[in-house]
Amino acid sequence: MPQPAANSLRRTLLRRLAAPLSLLALMSGLIAYWLAWQYTQHVVDRSLADLATAISKQIQIAGPDAKVAVPPLAQAMFSDPVEHLVYRISNGDTEIAGDHNLPLQGTSVRRMHYAYVFETQHKSVTVRVAQVRVNQPTGNPIVVEVGQPVHRRFCIAAEFLVAIMMPLLLLLLAGWVIVWRVVNQQLNPLTDLADSLNRQTHTSLEPVDETYVPVEIRPLTSALNALLDRLKTALDGQRKFIADAAHQLRTPLTAVKLHAEQAAVARDPQQTLVAVRELRAAADRAVRLSNQLLSLARAEPGEQAARFVDVDMATLAFDTGAEWVPRALAVHVDLGFQRLDDPGNEHPLIARGNPVLLHEVIANLIDNALKYVPPSRVNGGRITVTVTQTVIDDVRMAEIIVEDNGPGVPHAQQADLFKRFFRGDGQADAGVEGGAGLGLAIVHDIMVLHRGSVHYDDEPDGGARFIVRIPLARVSAPSQVETNAGPRR
Repeated sequence: MPQPAANSLRRTLLRRLAAPLSLLALMSGLIAYWLAWQYTQHVVDRSLADLATAISKQIQIAGPDAKVAVPPLAQAMFSDPVEHLVYRISNGDTEIAGDHNLPLQGTSVRRMHYAYVFETQHKSVTVRVAQVRVNQPTGNPIVVEVGQPVHRRFCIAAEFLVAIMMPLLLLLLAGWVIVWRVVNQQLNPLTDLADSLNRQTHTSLEPVDETYVPVEIRPLTSALNALLDRLKTALDGQRKFIADAAHQLRTPLTAVKLHAEQAAVARDPQQTLVAVRELRAAADRAVRLSNQLLSLARAEPGEQAARFVDVDMATLAFDTGAEWVPRALAVHVDLGFQRLDDPGNEHPLIARGNPVLLHEVIANLIDNALKYVPPSRVNGGRITVTVTQTVIDDVRMAEIIVEDNGPGVPHAQQADLFKRFFRGDGQADAGVEGGAGLGLAIVHDIMVLHRGSVHYDDEPDGGARFIVRIPLARVSAPSQVETNAGPRR
């Protein structure tokens, strides 16, 4: 499917500003032409009426000599070829002067002072005629008519229109230039913003300077600066994570190399066996650390949220605990499961999440408990996985509690308990094998990804108590619930 063409903000602004401006100029021209035409009509009609009235006054002054005195005067007044004037003077019976074919009546008649103005046809041309009647003491009144072709009015109106439109066109051209310059000037901050962003690198994500940014663009630049700040924080965290991971992997890999060299040069079979055992233990630690690093990477926000399904947290907790029962029995630890909110286990606790990551949460908490319980409670260790539900801020949440009767966590170390690569090495003297310090950090990051929480409490009778909470969701369909099939034990 072809991608839609990108729109140009500059072209869009110019089009949406210049087009109305041009349309406004066109409408102004049409209105100006209509006004010019109306003005021309009025002026020309008045001019014709004034000419006819002037001749009528001369007839009244000449009296009986009008037939002799008026024709030369009329010939002199209407002889301008540019005006295309025609006239007729008659007394009804005889023609005194002018064109006797000029009609004495027409259409669109209107009165103007002492004259009547109308339109008629003369030699197949539409003319506008002004007619004045001069009463005589005896005989018929003398009729004076002065006419002009209508097309002459169009010429006059066009001249008026040109006189009006020339300044208007100049103003329109100036308006286009102003719009062009203003649009370009107002878009310059966007160009500067793009240049500033193009100068950014993955090692230098500096905020955009908002000193000269217009107020309307401030929300965009503020959002960009917030995004750059988040990217910088994420990249700094990633670089720190990679550096810490490389440092943590160096120790088990160095141990693997050292024990392999010892096994290769050992002459005594017993020494070789000891070196191989140490080699296997170092390899196990390296594998464990690598798996934890992969789990930590999967817990980063991203595409994992798109893989969320409905998960029965009670079933998941029970089945995960069942997987650890053999290892608990091997170290003489009693690993139990209980559900407080629904002892009959008839109602699922459905949450939206990634079942693999949520399984990792419970497994890490059980593994952490198994690591610290045996040294302090030989043959008396106890770990209990409790499932219930609670309501926090009007939100129903599934609550999973992993508690043990081990030594617990010293109060001074509890603040750093969920930080990456933090290890409570205070238990090393008690025979506890130090880990990489990633298990609880993985739990914390996975719960943040699921909009849940994890926190630590001391057991009243001694020991550790980790509480995990995750929001519950409605089940849309039974087939969407992820469970680990298997009989309950």
